[in-house]
Amino acid sequence: MTARDLYQDMILAHNKNPRNFKQLEDATHVAHGVNPLCGDDFYIFLKISSDGLIEDIGFDGSGCAISKSSASMLTTALIGKTISEASTVKDGFIEMVTQDDCDQQAKDLLGKLKIFEGVKEYPIRVKCATLIWRAFESAVSADSNTVIDVSTE
Repeated sequence: MTARDLYQDMILAHNKNPRNFKQLEDATHVAHGVNPLCGDDFYIFLKISSDGLIEDIGFDGSGCAISKSSASMLTTALIGKTISEASTVKDGFIEMVTQDDCDQQAKDLLGKLKIFEGVKEYPIRVKCATLIWRAFESAVSADSNTVIDVSTE
C-alpha cells in the first residue's frame, strides 16, 4: 500500500465515520469556520477546564471529505491536551500542509496527522484541511465569537 493509498483510506474512513461529531451543550469555547469557495461550514466546540485542559471536544457542520476528516482527526489528537500543547500541534499541522520546508520536529509531533502532508500538492484543498484548525485557533483566542473565513487567507 502506497502513502497515497493510506492517505485516501484514512480520509475516507474519517469522513464516513467522523469521531466526536457532536455539539457540546456545556462547551466553554466555540468558533465557526467557513470556506465559501468549497462549501465547508463547521463549528468547533471545546470544554476547557479552569487549568487549560481540553476535557471534551466536538465539531458539527458539513463539508468535503478533507475538511470533515481533518476535523475528526483534530478532535482525537487534541482531547486531553492543554491549550498550549494543542496550539503546538495546530501550529505544526498548519506548517506541514502549507510549507515545503516543514521542520521535522514539527512533523514528529503530529503522529497520524502526518497523513495530511500530501494535501499541499493540491493548493485549493489546503484551506479545506486547515479550516477546523483555524476555527480551533479562534475558539481559544479572545475572538471566539468571530466567523473564520479561510477563503480570505
